[in-house]
Amino acid sequence: MLGNALIGLREGLEASLVVSILVAFLVRTDRRRELPKVWLGVAVAVAVSVGVTLALTLTQQALTFEAQELLGGSLSIVAVGFVTWMIFWMRRVGRTIAAELRGGLERAIAMGSVAVVVMAALAVGREGLETAVFFVAAAQAAGETTGPLIGFLLGIAVAIVLAYLIYRGAITLDLGKFFTVTGVLLVFVAAGILAYGVHDLQEARFLPGLDTLAFDVSAAVPADSWYGVLLKGIFNFSPQTTVLEAVVWVLYVGVVLTLFLRPVSSRRREPVPAASAADPAS
Repeated sequence: MLGNALIGLREGLEASLVVSILVAFLVRTDRRRELPKVWLGVAVAVAVSVGVTLALTLTQQALTFEAQELLGGSLSIVAVGFVTWMIFWMRRVGRTIAAELRGGLERAIAMGSVAVVVMAALAVGREGLETAVFFVAAAQAAGETTGPLIGFLLGIAVAIVLAYLIYRGAITLDLGKFFTVTGVLLVFVAAGILAYGVHDLQEARFLPGLDTLAFDVSAAVPADSWYGVLLKGIFNFSPQTTVLEAVVWVLYVGVVLTLFLRPVSSRRREPVPAASAADPAS
């Protein structure tokens, strides 16, 4: 559940900061009449994300066991692709995202009401769709829906509160460090989801090696122990791990973490989203 809360917090904060940037821009430029269109776009994005989540969940339930494992494994890999792209995307565009959003909204306003709704929906919808796919994959890995759902909702709720406090100027958050720390943690969360996805594909007989174990520490780390549950909840750790699972986990962490921690350009950064959203006008 903690791993899911981290995803919800990260995605929720990104989406909330996007909304706060758009709202602050409209308020500061005295265009409050455009606010309902932005909120309509946000509502559309949320509705589509919920719809995708329900559709994927219902589709999975209607399949045979092997088909469920094949779909679940595929979704896990897609979800890992999304979250990997997400952490690198925010690392790359965090310095310019505020200016890009303001420019995009300015152009959308000039084009008309529909363009404003669509722009807001697309700006928020990306995080929503990523969260939908990752939620289904995480729920499949956890073997339940309640725990991951609670984790995601808690993370999103905290993100909304943080974004609002940043917008009102009540708190100051170093978003660069925040996204770096959560990015590192998400690399390990994603690695666990990827390994579980590989295990699903092995159970579906799509990949070989289901019975070839790299290690079996179930005696030392019982799955029903508090630390076993904690490792499973955060990193999707399995006491019985196949060789293929272990290989993809090590490769993913080694490659992605190395690339993510590389020094970024020392160019002067534009203030991160919070700096734009934290100066509300009344």
